[in-house]
Amino acid sequence: MNTQLNKNSSEHTKTINYDHEEIGLSNRAAQLLTRIESVPFSRWHIKPRVIMGSATFFDAFDALSLAFVLPVLIGLWNLTPGQIGILIGSGYLGQAIGAIFFGWLAERFGRVYSAKWTIFLMSGMSIACAFAGNFHALLWLRFVQGIGVGGEVPVAAAYINELSVAQGRGRFFMLYEMIFPLGLMISAQIGALVVPSFGWKWMFLIGGIGGLIVFLFFFKLRESPRWLISKGRFDEAERVIEEIEASTDKRIEAKISAPQTVVKGDWKELFSPFYRSRTLIVWVLWFSSYFVANGLNNWLPTLYKTVYHLPLEESLHAASLTNVIQTVAVFACALLIDRVGRKRWATIAFLVVGLLLTTLWFNGAKSAESVMYLGSAAYGVMGTITVLLYLYTPEIYPTRMRVIGIAFATAWLRLASAIAPTILGFVLGAKGITSVFVLFACVAAVGAFMAFKMIETREKVLEDIAP
Repeated sequence: MNTQLNKNSSEHTKTINYDHEEIGLSNRAAQLLTRIESVPFSRWHIKPRVIMGSATFFDAFDALSLAFVLPVLIGLWNLTPGQIGILIGSGYLGQAIGAIFFGWLAERFGRVYSAKWTIFLMSGMSIACAFAGNFHALLWLRFVQGIGVGGEVPVAAAYINELSVAQGRGRFFMLYEMIFPLGLMISAQIGALVVPSFGWKWMFLIGGIGGLIVFLFFFKLRESPRWLISKGRFDEAERVIEEIEASTDKRIEAKISAPQTVVKGDWKELFSPFYRSRTLIVWVLWFSSYFVANGLNNWLPTLYKTVYHLPLEESLHAASLTNVIQTVAVFACALLIDRVGRKRWATIAFLVVGLLLTTLWFNGAKSAESVMYLGSAAYGVMGTITVLLYLYTPEIYPTRMRVIGIAFATAWLRLASAIAPTILGFVLGAKGITSVFVLFACVAAVGAFMAFKMIETREKVLEDIAP
């Protein structure tokens, strides 16, 4: 009897000690997170934004490079519409795999570690693409390159989001994400200049060499303190936080209301009762927005040349207009997003895109000019949603599964981006140009419906949005 009592007493003591230890860890995690939230944007934040932003720039460059070399390769290799769609789709299929793989890597080994190797793989394969001698070689090289491209942006988005604070996070993050549409716009201008003058191979070489230079700077980046806290590596996190605090004397009032625990993330939690609806909604948003955006972006240079018979230079310059409009639209979104809110902006933007594409369908897409203005405007507005999702998705998941949540979500963008050009290639050949735009309009309508079901996250601490 006494033995049993002693045993029960010992177990009770162990439980109390364990509870005290857990409370102590929770309190320290909350204290460190409060310190992060209390420091506004400072000079410390400039380096990670520039280095990670440069990687994102070359991600955008590589994403668009194929679109600008395709008009040349069509004539050089006698490519059919079906082959064009498959070639575009192969890169996005690789991106879907890369998003999941590097997302897992980022959760296990850190954001900086994972992002560093995405840029290395992406850039190395870009250089290899320049030496592809035929359709099949380029197909496989773009697939492997896509694995690197697919991993970079979701990891970078999580990293920058975790460095942001609740106050003004939307503006801070969206101005960073301006790098992607700027990358697309600059890439388009470079493509329109370089491809006709120096040949298609230089598009891949420029992106690859530039990316490898950026790769070297990744060794100077500090790990996300939020990720370190989520792993229980408090001393390392505190050293990073001390660096951030030392960079400015300014402080803002901050308080973390949600209890903090050191818990290992699991992708299955994406489908737990609390996160299931968030996950399904955001997956549809990623799929629908990128189905339209990348379907338009990848096909427009080819449409101008093959359907409207514009000269090569004129086709590329016309296509580059889409990225100029997108850059302007995303900049407006960055300035207004903390006022308007994520949910309202996404819903209205989807509806506007659907209206523009429906107008183009009724017009019969009779001229290159109508496609240039209405199609480019639709792409520009949709571009605000595609960038907004990189802000919204990290907000709705906790640190322990933030990157894996983004990875699975962006896998749907890669799938949509692979499917859309392939479907469009066959639809264009079978039904004509107007069918393409009515398909886009229907997908935009689905996106508007799901956007209405988003939760609002503006001006809320990350740990309070997703405990």
